[in-house]
Amino acid sequence: MDEHQSAHSNFHTLLITVLGQALDAAGYRLDERRVQWAGGRFRFSKRLETGFCTAIEFQHLGYRDTEWSSGVPSRFQVTLQRDELRRTLGALVVDDFGVAILPSSDHWWMYRDMEELGLALAEAGHLIVGYGLPWLQGELEPPSG
Repeated sequence: MDEHQSAHSNFHTLLITVLGQALDAAGYRLDERRVQWAGGRFRFSKRLETGFCTAIEFQHLGYRDTEWSSGVPSRFQVTLQRDELRRTLGALVVDDFGVAILPSSDHWWMYRDMEELGLALAEAGHLIVGYGLPWLQGELEPPSG
């Protein structure tokens, strides 16, 4: 396993540790796509009673420890899919709901070590639970206007 795959493996482990239980409780299951995992893409999906599929996808760009020490942090972004509509979590929260809790709508969570990764996943998880899951279920819609 090369160092980038190891970074993805570490991300996968912490992703399941921090968010696995909450996503499981909401009915989301991690798609078993090991080739995509090796490339840093982790997708949780759920089929709604209406027959539509919803998904929460984490795109991870992991760097080696030597790159961290040279100032290149690893990062991840969260994308939500409801029917054919795809929105990043940042765009949903900042643009659609007008909540300026993130620096931009094209937000990537950055980290330099496992502790920072855990905190970043927890922050993203709070936004997924508060905005993402209700939006995916069709229970929460952005204000119109």
